[in-house]
Amino acid sequence: MAKKEVVPTRAAADALAVLGSQVRLARHDRNWTAADLGARIGVTARTVTAIERGSPGVAVGTVFNAASVVGLQLFGAGEAGLARLRRQGEERVALIPSREYAPRSAKDDDGLDF
Repeated sequence: MAKKEVVPTRAAADALAVLGSQVRLARHDRNWTAADLGARIGVTARTVTAIERGSPGVAVGTVFNAASVVGLQLFGAGEAGLARLRRQGEERVALIPSREYAPRSAKDDDGLDF
């Protein structure tokens, strides 16, 4: 089965391009080839090239692994900052009800007042 083509929004495409450029620049600063970075994150050089081109078909975890390995700060935070942001997010998500119901319409009560 063929992979479904992902069509990103304009903002998402811009973000992918920016992150890809940053990964490529950081990789070159370290004098690594695409194959070197690929070996460090467990993918092929072709996948690294796709990341650097901003391809929307690369798994987000793979993109973040590449960014992390070359030393990019994700979400403007270092490792400790990311851990703090993760905890904060988990705490907020825990407050969301596990199930959400659609509000009942006025027609559902049949005019009964109980």
